[in-house]
Amino acid sequence: MSAFREAVENKDFDALEATLASDVVFRSPVVFAPYEGREAVAGLLRVVGMVLGPQLTYQWQVREGDREVLCFHSVVDGRDIEGVDLIRYGDDGLIAELVVMIRPLSALTAVRDAVGALLTS
Repeated sequence: MSAFREAVENKDFDALEATLASDVVFRSPVVFAPYEGREAVAGLLRVVGMVLGPQLTYQWQVREGDREVLCFHSVVDGRDIEGVDLIRYGDDGLIAELVVMIRPLSALTAVRDAVGALLTS
């Protein structure tokens, strides 16, 4: 099990932050511009963890070379969510790039609204 997956499943956001490279890039399914840097990405993942985390479970994972795919399920606002974390590791073993994809659109919208509400409060 990857350190990232273990940190997410344990809701240990300090350990999650430790898996991120200082110049990590996070691409969200909601916004066009990526989040860049450990501090910005870790802060966002803490908020996302508050929204998805209570019911998030990983279903399967595949790792090949410097790439890993983690498929997850969660429920937000009564909507079942399916998603994948697409991870690319750097030479140092830390996450250099994280891309999240979520379906269906109604679930993505529920996540966007819940995360947005927490970010603006």
